[in-house]
Amino acid sequence: MPAVATPADTGSAGPGPAVAVHDLTVRYGPSGAVTAVDGLDLEAAAGEVLVVLGPNGAGKTSTIETLEGYRRPAGGSVSVLGLDPIADHRQLTSRMGVMLQNGGVYPMLGPRRVLDLFAHYYPDPLATEALLDLVALGRVAATPWRHLSGGERQRLSLALALIGQPQVAFLDEPTAGVDPEGRLAIRAVVADLRARGVCVVLTTHELAEAEKMADRIVILSAGRAVRQGTPQALTRAPGAAGLSFGAPAGLDTAALAEALGAGADVRESAPGRYRVEGVAGPAATAALATWLAARDATLTDLVTGRTLEEVYFEAVGAAARHGADPADAERWRGIRSGRGRGARRNRGGAG
Repeated sequence: MPAVATPADTGSAGPGPAVAVHDLTVRYGPSGAVTAVDGLDLEAAAGEVLVVLGPNGAGKTSTIETLEGYRRPAGGSVSVLGLDPIADHRQLTSRMGVMLQNGGVYPMLGPRRVLDLFAHYYPDPLATEALLDLVALGRVAATPWRHLSGGERQRLSLALALIGQPQVAFLDEPTAGVDPEGRLAIRAVVADLRARGVCVVLTTHELAEAEKMADRIVILSAGRAVRQGTPQALTRAPGAAGLSFGAPAGLDTAALAEALGAGADVRESAPGRYRVEGVAGPAATAALATWLAARDATLTDLVTGRTLEEVYFEAVGAAARHGADPADAERWRGIRSGRGRGARRNRGGAG
């Protein structure tokens, strides 16, 4: 897979962060009755991958669209490469890559013709053939967009975001609907962008992908940042002691807690998924393995501290439970139970 041939000054945003959001407020409706983003602060540096997580309606889309220059903030400020996305939009368009979930492609055109067309919008575009190779679309280069699979459309959208050799790339759900091989390719592209100094701001509902790609993660709920940090810092934060593991469903958690020793508390958080609190360290891990082996129960995985999923639902759930809007709590309950996950971005909504 070829590297992204970014220009020599790619990622050079001058002093300060490549992307900066300060006290951002975004409202919708004739009187601004709906607050989508409420006093948000975040930054991302050149050569950093910032992943923005949150349930539907958390403010992810509104924040990204404001950074892209598609939304005017009701309060606060945003800057991209030191420029105002609205006032300096013309200066930014050739330095900023935007990956959309839907639209923007003529359905009768194949990837090669689409890339050739979009190349004319940029002063120094990447070569079409190199991009097709980069996102593994060479074999369907002539296939009309409407006949491409969901994953192939995603990879074409990614290629369109990269064609102008951006210094900042906004990627919306880049791995949604993509097969495992395609995900590996997309992760490699994101890693290469990071290595070349490109600032990548990425939204996703897929926590496993976030953990693999992120340098830092920001979790939004009801328009506010409720948790942020590196994946390691979030999952190893104070109070995150304990174990999470996978094993056959229906284990005797009381008996396991007794085997692990005084203070241990074991619960089955989901079928085949267990959380151990109150004990940690090599002794607890060894006792767990011994107890499972004695019952011929396979240990499928083991995580010390908390998983990102646990951190996410704890943060979003706490924010929803303490928020003023009952709809936030209902939205969180829907996400927690599996309803509504993977909803796609729709320009014009307050996502």
